Parts: sequence; C-alpha cells; structure tokens
Amino acid sequence: MKKNSPAKVPAPAEVNMSDYEVSVQQLNDLLSDGNGFYFLPTQHFNEVYPRIYVGNAFVAQNVMRLQKLGVTHILNAAEGNSFMHVNTSAEFYAGSGIAYRGMQASDTDHFDLSVFFEEAADFIEKALAHKDGKGKVYVHCREGYSRSPTLVIAYLMLRHGMDVRTALAVVRQKREIGPNDGFLRQLCQLNERLVREGKIRPK
Repeated sequence: MKKNSPAKVPAPAEVNMSDYEVSVQQLNDLLSDGNGFYFLPTQHFNEVYPRIYVGNAFVAQNVMRLQKLGVTHILNAAEGNSFMHVNTSAEFYAGSGIAYRGMQASDTDHFDLSVFFEEAADFIEKALAHKDGKGKVYVHCREGYSRSPTLVIAYLMLRHGMDVRTALAVVRQKREIGPNDGFLRQLCQLNERLVREGKIRPK
C-alpha cells in the first residue's frame, strides 16, 4: 500500500545524514577477508602514509632502530606499565633526539579513545612539519593493531578530509589492522560529526 505523504525536502543547509552513515559492520567488512577472518600484522611496523609508521612495542623500545629509520617523533598510544601497555616515557628517549608523546589508552570496547583524537592529530601534524617537512613519526601501541592505527585513521580524517572508509582503507592497504568495535564506533561518530560540519565529503 502506497503512502501518499508529501515528499520530504531537506532544508538547504541540512545534510541528510542517513546518506553518510557508516556502520561498524561496514568497517569490519573492509578489515576482514570476506569470510570474517582478520589477519595479524606480518611486520613489526609499516609506513602506512608518507612518513607515518604504525608498529609495535618491540621497535618502539629499540632506539637505535628508530634512529636508523629517521624517526623524529614517537606517539605511544598504550602508555602504562600493565601487560597490555608499553612502559616508555620522554625519559626513555632522552638524548636520542626523538620527541615523545604518550597516551594512556586501553584496548577495550568501552574505552573512549576519541578523547585523544585531536591531541594525536596535532602531534602527528607537528611531527611531519618538523625539519622543514622532513619529520617522521612512529605511532605504536603494544601490537600496532588496534589503538595506534585508530589514531592514525582519525588523523587522516581530521587533517586530510578523508571519510572514515577511505582513511581506514589507506591504513589497511599498508598494514594488517583490527581496531576493536568500540574504536570503530568512535571513528563512525567522528565521521558523522565531520560530515555535519562540512569538513569531509564521503565517497
């Protein structure tokens, strides 16, 4: 049975958000192989965007390796001393010439990582501008699988105007990642906010 209700015309300044809504399931589909299987990282680290590396704690704690890579800044998305965190600090890198920023985030669905999105984006942006645009930043958590790639995806959305699917695909193309569903939900919410503000135009 047809409803004879008049067609809804959105106000000129309004964005029809339903056209741009992205679900956690859609993001998981981009991350998995089509059969619901996810892949663990095969490398300690990967350059996921020019001069932005995502990696694990093993390399983060190897100052000589970082210096060989030319890393100028390090962002620890898992600062802390529990088993699931990485216990480094500015003192750990003292004298190495590497600038440090730590964020005490936990890799659980209910942890609000979005409170760090802007701070992380600022740090990455400043890192890349270092040495007249020759800085390199190593963004890590324990495995380089959930927390750190989420912060890099948020950076690409906030500073490069990418929608969440594009930003996630850019990182996934270079490294096997699997942010937890809570983090994916927070990226979806960021996507909606940026669309509303006219800062990204989803594909």
